[in-house]
Amino acid sequence: MEVSFSTASFNIPLLFFFSIASFLLVHGQLPLPITDTIDIQHHKVHIVHVQKPSVKKFQLFKHRKSWYQSFLPNDTLFSGEPRLVYAYRQVITGFAAWLTQEELKSIESMDGFLLAHQDATLQHRTTYTPKFLGLDRAQGMWYDSGYGQGQIIAVIDSGVKPTHPSFGGHAMPPPPPKWSGTCYWGPPICNNKLIGAQGFGGGSSIDPIDNHGHGSHCASIAAGNFVDNANVLGQAHGTAAGIAPKAHLAIYKATTSSALLKSIDEAIRNHVDVMSISQGDKSPNFDANRIVIGSFAAITKDIVTCAAGPNDPRVSRIDNDAPWIITVGAASTDRRITATVKLGDGREFDGESAYQPSNYNSPQLPLVKGLPNVKGKILFNNSVIDNTAAGALVLKHGGEGLVVLGFLGNLTIAQPHVLPATFITQYAGQQLVKYATSTPNPTASIIFKGTQFGVRPSPTVGSFSGRGPSLRNGGIIKPNVIAPGVNILAAWPFDIVINHTSTHEKFSFQFGASMATPHVAGLVALLKSNHPTWSAAAIKSAIMTTARTTDNEGKPITDQADGKKAKVFATGSGLIDPEAANNPGLIYDIQPHDYIRYLCGLGLFDDKKINAIVRGKITCSTIRSIKAEELNYPSIGVSLGASSAPKTVSRTVTNVGDAGTTYTVDFDDPKGVNIVVSPKVLRFNKVGETKSFNITLSFKSVPLPAGEVSEGKLSWVSGKYLVRIPIAVTFV
Repeated sequence: MEVSFSTASFNIPLLFFFSIASFLLVHGQLPLPITDTIDIQHHKVHIVHVQKPSVKKFQLFKHRKSWYQSFLPNDTLFSGEPRLVYAYRQVITGFAAWLTQEELKSIESMDGFLLAHQDATLQHRTTYTPKFLGLDRAQGMWYDSGYGQGQIIAVIDSGVKPTHPSFGGHAMPPPPPKWSGTCYWGPPICNNKLIGAQGFGGGSSIDPIDNHGHGSHCASIAAGNFVDNANVLGQAHGTAAGIAPKAHLAIYKATTSSALLKSIDEAIRNHVDVMSISQGDKSPNFDANRIVIGSFAAITKDIVTCAAGPNDPRVSRIDNDAPWIITVGAASTDRRITATVKLGDGREFDGESAYQPSNYNSPQLPLVKGLPNVKGKILFNNSVIDNTAAGALVLKHGGEGLVVLGFLGNLTIAQPHVLPATFITQYAGQQLVKYATSTPNPTASIIFKGTQFGVRPSPTVGSFSGRGPSLRNGGIIKPNVIAPGVNILAAWPFDIVINHTSTHEKFSFQFGASMATPHVAGLVALLKSNHPTWSAAAIKSAIMTTARTTDNEGKPITDQADGKKAKVFATGSGLIDPEAANNPGLIYDIQPHDYIRYLCGLGLFDDKKINAIVRGKITCSTIRSIKAEELNYPSIGVSLGASSAPKTVSRTVTNVGDAGTTYTVDFDDPKGVNIVVSPKVLRFNKVGETKSFNITLSFKSVPLPAGEVSEGKLSWVSGKYLVRIPIAVTFV
């Protein structure tokens, strides 16, 4: 589910080390001399093309990477920074590295060298979020997983624009043999990236073309291919890429709830690995929610479902909240497309605008509210459904600028415009209105500062992001995690045409939990690539227990709505951290049958409804049911009353880290609650070994008021790993 501002209606429009001997066999000469001192100013990034090797020992990419490194004088610069920037798999045979002109000349004389050219100024990726989340194209999880190669991501949404460059098949391997789906358009439109495309509506197959934009945007976030020179009106310029850019995409267009269920059915039949669903069913109840039902069938096949929470920040509006789903909330990043409004009294308030006119010398102009008298002035107005169209109307009436007043806390939105404009925060808007209504001749100007990074604090929870606690899952903390979902640049099926510049764009900024969800789906694909034997629950556990809980200032993540510390029912476990999730140390695993025991223990459904949810023949009276807090979930949510006895819950963890590792418990007591953990130390002799522990929760003294939630966390800590789960205690 997204909040978007469409412009279509306005025509806006493993290391393998070479010995010296093997090096000589390859290059026929001695290695390059290592410079004693390195002046970083003399080193530039160069892209070096080499001949594709024919010898079989270079078939494996890890061996080929080592061969690439053998061209270099050493592995690191004097500063310690790796020389190798990128090692390419498919786009070219070659690499990018830091080199001086002298070093480059030496490489040019080596056997196998073809050509080289200096890289342009290093650019941020325009989706930017892979970098923000710590993914590095040259090393680490992204590189080790082959960028999600071999994984199939199903995106169930509004369809796709198949000819968009994000869905091009260049440098993509063929789909895995297990794939059994179809692609509506056939080759060459369908390709090794876009391997599947089907549409369902009205009981029949329909054209899966995207007439909305939502589906294309989400699909490219999950697994869009690398696209150079991506930008929106010149801003956030760089190389766009999805979180799993080498994963395959299977698109399912659904127009109704029944069509959505058909899409999930077909995705399971086609053997996808993960489903990304940025939609919501009108009925949130488990037995009537097609996403809940369909995703249960998926986890029995170890297919992970990532689903968006709602764009509704009211308490307990969270849905898609079954425990077998990864429910995703939205967070901001540290990038802003800054446009500052400067008032006549000298105060400045930062906002955002995708349109940043070059060499714009902003004068102080009269600041007005009404459209009829806007000629030569700047209009301020509350945000509407289409602020781009509002700006066009201001321009038509002779206005010189537009200030859009935000309505959701500290949220700012980078929107395309046809005139100088900015979208400011709710607080800034209140200050502007106060100034404009209390000053005889109020004025303002708009100052454009372009694309900026490192904004603090970041991340924050999107002020629109759906919040718990859930009213139907027994107190399990939802959302599970948050992911980037504010001003995300990704594919757009329509040209954004700014008439006075004749600029055509195929990327757009959008915000919403919809944009956050495919980030997690892409991460699931990376994890499945690196850990093919992990269950769906293990994947979810790895993502949750390694999530970040602090911002770029080292402080607890705050809420964009009010600037205060975000609550656990807004953040879940925290912001996804791909590199950490790839090596979580311990996992909390769950088998599908445990979810059936949980459903029976909820007491909300009779046998018929449970059979509908799990597609089985279940009689709860014959099953040992469990309460929600007894599910081996990587979070703890319990309720305590004034007369409650101490409550003990158990958890079992599996060692997926190093053998011979010892963990010690560390926890923060929720306010008013005493926690006792037994045992306090877990020792694992081997990988795959399991250990259980108990957590007893009780009141410290007088219970807090009914309805209040107290938060804490429990961590298992070794010298290498930190495995953390959140705790929420609701007083009843």
